[in-house]
Amino acid sequence: MHDNSNTRSSFLFYINILLRVVCYFCTGKSTRIQSGFIKTTPMFIFFIFIMVLSNPVHAADLPIKNVLPEKGFSESWIIEEKAKLYDKDTLFDHINGEAELYFPYGFDVLATASYVNKQNSDLSIVADVYKMASVLDAFGIYSNYRKTNNSWVAIGAEGFLSPSQLMFYQDRYFVRLQVSGATSLPKDIFLACARAISGRLPTNLDQPKELGILKIPALVPKSERYLAQSLLGYVFFRRGIIADAVVQGEKMQFFVIHEDTPDAARKTFAQYYSYLKAEAQGIQMIEHPTHKQVIAVDPLYGGVIVEQSERYIIGAVRIKNTSVAKQIIEQLRERIGKAAGA
Repeated sequence: MHDNSNTRSSFLFYINILLRVVCYFCTGKSTRIQSGFIKTTPMFIFFIFIMVLSNPVHAADLPIKNVLPEKGFSESWIIEEKAKLYDKDTLFDHINGEAELYFPYGFDVLATASYVNKQNSDLSIVADVYKMASVLDAFGIYSNYRKTNNSWVAIGAEGFLSPSQLMFYQDRYFVRLQVSGATSLPKDIFLACARAISGRLPTNLDQPKELGILKIPALVPKSERYLAQSLLGYVFFRRGIIADAVVQGEKMQFFVIHEDTPDAARKTFAQYYSYLKAEAQGIQMIEHPTHKQVIAVDPLYGGVIVEQSERYIIGAVRIKNTSVAKQIIEQLRERIGKAAGA
């Protein structure tokens, strides 16, 4: 996750060192010491310069409204008026009906602007840039709109395109472009706007590290979704990632919940087990030295296997063949082990 305050602090830290050392050697010290300092000054300044470069002030230090090109993104597309900002109290004014979706993902601020076509003033692109709490949160809100059959574009960490819109996420930012005054736009126009915005965002193009555990052979590509609250609709599953899987021709879903500690994971598992004992059928509890596993028929999701392993809750739902689903659980447990050893 990108932290603007840390970047600025590092920059100022090294500049402060340089100023303090220069003042120290240039005030009240012997001629011999000063002479030695003068000889080594070029090397010392070079060292400070390298340290500053290693902690650059990224584009993210710009106010979010400056992430949107202030004049336009091409000769044919110019900004209609200055970018507007919306915070948690005013987001409803811009996306009434959708604002509640953004809040669990740590929504901070939205910058929006319209770019009008010079030849046709009725044709425009509405560009929205949402600043979220983290890379995972930006992916999470993005994944709510993503479908496995989207047309993918190489922009940001990941992006997709439809005839009327383009969406992508990059670092902790989610970007949404929507055509107005028409039902579609050529791909190259959307991409030109997206690239102009992407170039002003932090250069981190990595996907959230939390997705790594789900990279098993059965994963249906691009099906992962991060839900920031109530995974599967259960309040005790506070947040987690769910994805589609296909094993030996059988479709199901699997999930990973990241708790902060093994104790927290055990508590979450116990809450789900208590729920199953009260509402489910065919419950089997299997305890191993390193993990606990429950197999049952969940009243909402049919056949399930759920396991607590270290600080994770992993599971498969909508299963028909338990032995097939167990392969997924074993693969997830192996991924967790590799992540812990990394």
